[in-house]
Amino acid sequence: MAVVSAVDLTAGPGVGFLPLVSLGPAFAGLVGGWRRTAMIGLAACLLCVGLGMYNDLFESRRGLTALLSVVGVTVAGVAAAVMRQRREAELASVRSIAEVAQRVLLRPVPRGMGPLRIAVSYTSAVAEARIGGDLYEVVTSPSGVRIIVGDVQGKGLEAVESAAVVLGAFREAAHDEPDLSAVGERVERALSRHLSGERFVTAVLAEIGDGPFATMLNFGHPAPLIVRPTGAVGFAAPPDRSLPLGLTVHGTEPPLPYKVPFAHGDQLLFYTDGVTETRDAAGRFYPLDDRASLLKDADPEAALRSVREDLVEHADGPLHDDAAMLLVRYRTVYGRARR
Repeated sequence: MAVVSAVDLTAGPGVGFLPLVSLGPAFAGLVGGWRRTAMIGLAACLLCVGLGMYNDLFESRRGLTALLSVVGVTVAGVAAAVMRQRREAELASVRSIAEVAQRVLLRPVPRGMGPLRIAVSYTSAVAEARIGGDLYEVVTSPSGVRIIVGDVQGKGLEAVESAAVVLGAFREAAHDEPDLSAVGERVERALSRHLSGERFVTAVLAEIGDGPFATMLNFGHPAPLIVRPTGAVGFAAPPDRSLPLGLTVHGTEPPLPYKVPFAHGDQLLFYTDGVTETRDAAGRFYPLDDRASLLKDADPEAALRSVREDLVEHADGPLHDDAAMLLVRYRTVYGRARR
């Protein structure tokens, strides 16, 4: 508005810059509240009247036309500011509700359980809601620490509802059932009552007790990454592939539990396919096993944060699918003073 006024005073009334004073309330409606927009609009009207009188524009229609332009833009700017503030308030409310739902559905996991140190990372593809169809949980049971990491087919509220069913069934069964297969059967039955059609949930269940092994049960989920203290890297793949949870109607045999060596200094990284299927600009998938060196940080949360940052850098933009990671690290010393 000041620039337009200076140009108008310098160039004279013949140039016709006066209607451009309405740019002030126009931009104010984009970034400010309705009160601020109205005040700037009032200032623009007074400025328009002053410049119009100075240039004798009100003796013709030019002054009135310029003033009506400023008034019209001010009214439109105030209306736009009101609608924008309402949308911002609604979005803030949605985000608040989503964050509460996420805290209920995906509760914070403990940082330590016995000899284990645990860290988790969750990145939702729906940035506005911060919640999606990936799921994880860690439960202490009489048989040891039991873990589930899964991925619900689809997105939106239906995926969140399915994730809630899986987590609710797992939390109950993990405390009650004597072995991991029985836990998987409980989750399968609960999900079968909920799902319809060809919907399913991939998941991997794990049980880590006192022995130097981790017992796993894989329902069509990507195999966890295991990193040894020596730097050796591999995938804890099941001996046979199995169908995901919710597809028992096909009459296939349920997966069998299998053991993976897991002792002092070892790390297990559970993840969903949103991690390994993230592509870069050239269409290459994220090489998770090649980036295992990022997990060398002594703090498991910092190590997992390094992987997440590298994943986002690889994608070179927002992720197109939810990406969950859960890192389980076996302390190098347990039962004695830590080194």
